[in-house]
Amino acid sequence: MWGGRRKEVREVEADGAVPEKEERSEPSVIQPPPRCRSYIPPEDLQSCLESHVREVFGPSVPEDWQQAPLQENRLKHRLLARLAVELGHAVPNSQLHRMRRAGDVLGFYRAPVRDRTKIDELAAAELPPNLKIIWQQ
Repeated sequence: MWGGRRKEVREVEADGAVPEKEERSEPSVIQPPPRCRSYIPPEDLQSCLESHVREVFGPSVPEDWQQAPLQENRLKHRLLARLAVELGHAVPNSQLHRMRRAGDVLGFYRAPVRDRTKIDELAAAELPPNLKIIWQQ
């Protein structure tokens, strides 16, 4: 009984073996570029956003373009993708549900973002003489 089983195992191993010349390649994981969290809104943000909204939504944009609803996901995605490329700052996935109208997008892009950690802020702050922040990289 065991002899037959060993033979089967050997056959399976022989069939499943990879020739030495053939390399096994692991699936490559493509990492996104490091994200720069700093963002300073441009001075012409409102006109930039308005032109993109009018371009993407066409004649269906209300007179007050900030009230344009972002209900159709395809158009919402197109608008946010264009803005992310032009402004170098994307709406995070965790905040996409908050973008219901063009005015919400404007509010998001109006907020500047600093790329500083709490340690960076402490190191730059005026500290008492008995306190120093030293870090090693």
